[in-house]
Amino acid sequence: MQGTAMERSMLRTDLPEIRPGDTVRVYQKVKEGEKERVAQFEGVVLARKHGNGITATVTVRKVIEGIGVERVFPLHLPTITKIDVLRHSKVRRAKLYYIRDKAGREVRKRMKQVWREAAPAKEAIAQKAEEAPEVAAE
Repeated sequence: MQGTAMERSMLRTDLPEIRPGDTVRVYQKVKEGEKERVAQFEGVVLARKHGNGITATVTVRKVIEGIGVERVFPLHLPTITKIDVLRHSKVRRAKLYYIRDKAGREVRKRMKQVWREAAPAKEAIAQKAEEAPEVAAE
């Protein structure tokens, strides 16, 4: 029973209620060499796991320049200074892993548009190379 009493003493009580679909900003202390700073990670909560105990975690996802980045934060980690809930969203699933594929699909659509626009340019370059072979050789 000592282990459970010790775990209860380490639980944080200052955390807001975090649910899947919420947009959150997590502030975490990061040590870089001698200095320590607070890094922010803002994104959508995909999942909350392991209940309310000491092992409770949340998976947060954000997209940076078209690349999805996910981080799993243990909620009761001492380096987490605070968590702000920016927006609540009504969702009908406990785990929002399907968002990974949905975002990828949107990126693929954009890439198809870029490829279609680039295709005529490639053909034009090939035609110029045929007309002026000495320029293409350079």
